Amino acid sequence: MTSALFDFHLALGQFLNYRLVLEASERERILYLAVPIAAYESFFQRDLPQASVRQYRIKLIVYDPVDEVILKWIN
Repeated sequence: MTSALFDFHLALGQFLNYRLVLEASERERILYLAVPIAAYESFFQRDLPQASVRQYRIKLIVYDPVDEVILKWIN
């Protein structure tokens, strides 16, 4: 079983790589990191994820995976 921190590291690395490619090829596109509400309300309230979001200027979409709706757009 993976940890929330491991999953975050994977998602962050993938996000940053995608953003790098998009900045070179499609500058007008804006990339968001989609986060389930449970992870946002627990893990993303910790210091490291908050600092990473600020440092790397990550835009978030918080969604409900059960109802399949977007709950928040965070710039």
